[in-house]
Amino acid sequence: MPVIESLLLSVVRVSTFEQRQWLTNATGFFFERDERLFLVTSRHVMLDEPSKHFPDRIEIELHVDADNMAQSTGFSIPLYRSGKGLWRQAVDKAGEVDVAVIEIERTALPDTTVYSAFTTKQLLEPHAQIEVGTALLVVGFPLGFHDTLHHMPVVRHAVIASSFGLRFQGNGYFLTDARTHRGISGAPVVMRLPEHKTIAGGFPWILLGVHSTRLDMGTRDLELDEALGLNCAWYADVLLTLTDR
Repeated sequence: MPVIESLLLSVVRVSTFEQRQWLTNATGFFFERDERLFLVTSRHVMLDEPSKHFPDRIEIELHVDADNMAQSTGFSIPLYRSGKGLWRQAVDKAGEVDVAVIEIERTALPDTTVYSAFTTKQLLEPHAQIEVGTALLVVGFPLGFHDTLHHMPVVRHAVIASSFGLRFQGNGYFLTDARTHRGISGAPVVMRLPEHKTIAGGFPWILLGVHSTRLDMGTRDLELDEALGLNCAWYADVLLTLTDR
C-alpha cells in the first residue's frame, strides 16, 4: 500500500439530504480541538435560504480499513434536534460568515475509521505575513468528482489573489485565483510549509481558509468576457470562535 498523505485523509465528501431525498454534494474537513472532533464546511451547505436549500441531515464518506482504501461507509449526521440547528455559524460586522462546524461524537464513529484532522497548530500565528501570489492548494470534490474507487478528493492549484490579512471589501475573506466548481464549497485552502518542516503530528500544511464560492461581475458580457476565476476563502481563524466551549 502506498502511503496516503494526511491532507487527503482530512477531507471528506459531504452529501446533503432532506429525509431520504438527496440534495447536493459539497466538501468538508476534520478539525480537532481539546479532544473534540468537528466537521467544517460552508454554512450554505447546512442552510441556504436564497436557493431554498433546507437539508435536515448530511452524510460523509469514511474510510474504514487502513489496509484497503476501497472500503468505506456512509456516516449520517443530523442537523437538527428538537427543531434547533446543531451546527455552529458566525456573524461578524459585515454579516454572516460562510463557515459552519458541527461536532462529531467520536464514539459513534466506526472503530476502524481512518482519518486525519487539522488542529489549532495548523492555524497561522497572529500577524503572519503571507505574500500575494503565494501558492496554495484547494482540496475537495468539484462537481462531486473524485477517486470513486479509493474515495479520495482531488487537489486544485490556487494562489492568493488579494492582500492576505485584509478583509476584502470589508468581508472576512481573502481572494484566491483558482479554477473551482460547485461541490468544492467547504474545502480547506492550505499552504505547504517549507521543505523538511512539519507541525506536531507530521502535518506539513497550514490552514489559511475555507473555500466558499466563486466571484463574478454582474456586468460581465457572457459572450465576450471570461469568468474572473476568483474565489472567496474565509479566514480559518474563525474556527477558534466556532469551536470554543
